[in-house]
Amino acid sequence: MTASAGSHPVTPDGRYFVVRGRLWRMANPALAPEERHRLVRDLMIARLTVRDARNDQDEPSEKIAHTAVDVAKRALGERGPAWWGDDAPDYNRHMARNTPYADWFADLG
Repeated sequence: MTASAGSHPVTPDGRYFVVRGRLWRMANPALAPEERHRLVRDLMIARLTVRDARNDQDEPSEKIAHTAVDVAKRALGERGPAWWGDDAPDYNRHMARNTPYADWFADLG
């Protein structure tokens, strides 16, 4: 299984993808496709706005754009409370080797 954004490995439970050994939370798979599409579009627009504000050295606009990124990522389930309901801990941004996914990650080679 791979992340939709590329060929990054995805944990067997589908909760995280791995980039350079670090776990990043996947979007909530329970989102309706239309909602997910809208939120991803909002996220991409916000990221472009961050880039443009940074290039223009416009700190107030950059701060607003960073907030928009955070709002979109939280709505997607990539930040904030974990979207799974089994009370398992969240390992977002942890190194895979330091989590219960360590053996799985080591087996990737």
